[in-house]
Amino acid sequence: MKSVRDHLMFLLPLLAILLGVEFFLVFNRVTQSSEEKLRESYSILVVSKKAMSLKDFRRIDPHIAEAAPIPKARIAKEIARGMKNTPDREILAALPHFYNLHLDRYLSRKDVEKIRQKLLAAKGIKKVETFGENHRAKYNLFLFLKIIFWSFVGLMGLVSIFLVVKQMEVWQMAHRERMQIMEIFGAPMLLRSGVLFRMGIVDALLATVITAGIFALLRYYYAPISGIEILVDRQALLFELKDIAILGGIALFIVISAVLTVAVKSRGPRE
Repeated sequence: MKSVRDHLMFLLPLLAILLGVEFFLVFNRVTQSSEEKLRESYSILVVSKKAMSLKDFRRIDPHIAEAAPIPKARIAKEIARGMKNTPDREILAALPHFYNLHLDRYLSRKDVEKIRQKLLAAKGIKKVETFGENHRAKYNLFLFLKIIFWSFVGLMGLVSIFLVVKQMEVWQMAHRERMQIMEIFGAPMLLRSGVLFRMGIVDALLATVITAGIFALLRYYYAPISGIEILVDRQALLFELKDIAILGGIALFIVISAVLTVAVKSRGPRE
C-alpha cells in the first residue's frame, strides 16, 4: 500500500505537468487556427488614384500577402442610383481604384498602424482604412487570453516540478542504505541511482499514456457528441500522434533531471 501511495505522490505532479503541456500544445494549435481565420477575415481598404498590383503593395510592405481589387462597376452602380442624370461610364471613369489588402499573419495594432503610414506615404494612394477599433478589440482579447493561459501553465509546472523532486528525495531516502553500500564498493553514481531511474521511468511512461488517452478520448469520443461548437470545429486540433512523443520526451527529461539533482545533492563524504 505504501508503495502505491509513493508512486501516486510522484505520478500525480508528473501527470499535472504533462496535462499542462498538452493543454499548451492544444491551445497553441487552436490559437494559430484562430489567428489564421482572423487574418483571412481582416482586411485593409486602400483607395488609389492609379491601378496597383500585389507586387506594388509588397514593395511598400512585405506583410501584405494579397491585394484584391474591388470592382469599380459595382461601386459605380451604387453611386448611379442617386445620380440619375449621370451615365455609369462617366462615374466609372471618375472613380479611383479600390483594393482589399490581406496580411500574411495577424499583426498587432502597432504593426498595422506602421503599414497604414507606409501606404499613406506611397505615391498615388489617397486613403487607407484599417478598421482600427475592431482590430484592437480582437487583438487585445487574444493577447490577454494567451498571457493568462501561459501564466497558469507556467505556475502549475513550477509547483509540480518541485513536488516531483521532493518525491524523488523520498525515494532516495527509502533506498539510501542500499545506495550507500554500492557507493562503498565504488559503484558509479548512475548505477547507484538505477532504482530511482527505473521507478521514475515507469511512472513517466504511465503518465504519458494517461495524458495521451485523456486527450485522444476528448478528440475521438467526446468532441463529436459534445455539441460544443469550438470542440466540433477544431476536433482535429485536440490531439495529434506527435503529442505522444513530445509528452514522453518531456516526462523522461523531468525524471532524469530529478534523479540527477537528488543524486548530486545526496553525494557527500563517506561516513
